[in-house]
Amino acid sequence: MKKYDLLVAGGGLTGVAAAVAASREGLSVLLVEKEGCLGGAMSNCLVFPYMRYWYNEDGTLKPLSGGLFTEMRKRQTQMTGRDEWMQFSPEHYKFLLDDMITEAGVDVLFHTRVFEVATEGERVKSVKMLSKSGVMEVEAEFFVDATGDGDLMALSGCDFQVGRDEDGLCQPMTTCFRVCGVDSEIFESERPKLQALYKQFQAEGKIRNPRENLLIFSKLGDGILHFNTTRITHHNPLDIFDISKAEMELRRQVLEMYNFMKENSKAFDNATLISIAGEVGIRESRKLKGVHILQAQELIDKVSFEDTITLGNYDIDIHNPAGTGTTIVDFSENEYYQIPYRCLLPKEYTNLLVAGRCISATHEAQSAVRIMPICACMGEAAGVAVGVAKNSGRNTHTVDVAQVRAKLISYGAVL
Repeated sequence: MKKYDLLVAGGGLTGVAAAVAASREGLSVLLVEKEGCLGGAMSNCLVFPYMRYWYNEDGTLKPLSGGLFTEMRKRQTQMTGRDEWMQFSPEHYKFLLDDMITEAGVDVLFHTRVFEVATEGERVKSVKMLSKSGVMEVEAEFFVDATGDGDLMALSGCDFQVGRDEDGLCQPMTTCFRVCGVDSEIFESERPKLQALYKQFQAEGKIRNPRENLLIFSKLGDGILHFNTTRITHHNPLDIFDISKAEMELRRQVLEMYNFMKENSKAFDNATLISIAGEVGIRESRKLKGVHILQAQELIDKVSFEDTITLGNYDIDIHNPAGTGTTIVDFSENEYYQIPYRCLLPKEYTNLLVAGRCISATHEAQSAVRIMPICACMGEAAGVAVGVAKNSGRNTHTVDVAQVRAKLISYGAVL
């Protein structure tokens, strides 16, 4: 059986950052990804753009998400020649994430899923994975769950919550899609009319999508629009039958939205549907019930934690799990909240960390901290923490968090 210092499950920005950070601390690392490229939500689900990860200090914008996330952004700028804060090139990210992993000396397995976990006392011992090569078992000293859905921690028997407290419903799933050949100038002038017409059609039963408005982003390229506007509720993102139904229903909504725009917008006369996400986008599923469960009020009150490992100020953004509407609690550009290391710590194991949108947080708090820049910083913190623990002979519960924080700051993290 092959053995590593660290096994990371999930190759999104969270998992890549965890793997690279740990490898740079001198650990042997295996990164396991279920798809054929890195990037996670941005690659497989077409999630775009970053959403806000900066604060405004006396008129100067400064990143709250630094460290490896900043390195990712700089590498993209070197590739594209475009230095942007909100937008990114998802296709270029596939190259640069490959480069970062390769340069760090991380082993990668694509098209591979963890399906069974062996534990021994307070330690995760090994995982079994399934791929085209069959079943493989790998042992590691430490593990990071960066799957988004919390697959590894659930298979390990960790305590977790699904959805909101009152009924277990999760935020709705969405299938993003992109259209090219749009006359951008005409489209911007038509936006208000199209929003009103969409709501009218919805009221008349001509639109099946329950979302309350059209959510459309630009700046992917000339004439390209990104639609994050489909919605399906009352479907369990952990039930494969529900997920399969959601994939088909949301594709029907994609076609419905595309036809709506073609039939009602002059800007779409020469437009073409060019890309539909190959995988439904999941905002929320399992959430660890760890050593500390992050609360929405702690974000609102900007509570200071001594073990803070990343910052954020993205809004509490809850897409209604039961139907139409989106609940927003705004944070301004000149304030931020903190996320503590304890939210990555399961109660049950001393060699497992959980990072990304499946961290220990309530339904409300998770809606704010789930965005890609924050997740990348959580991943880096997990990787550094494992590195410090391994190199000091400690575990994830006894690691010197002050040393972890100091290292993160030295690597460019904003704390």
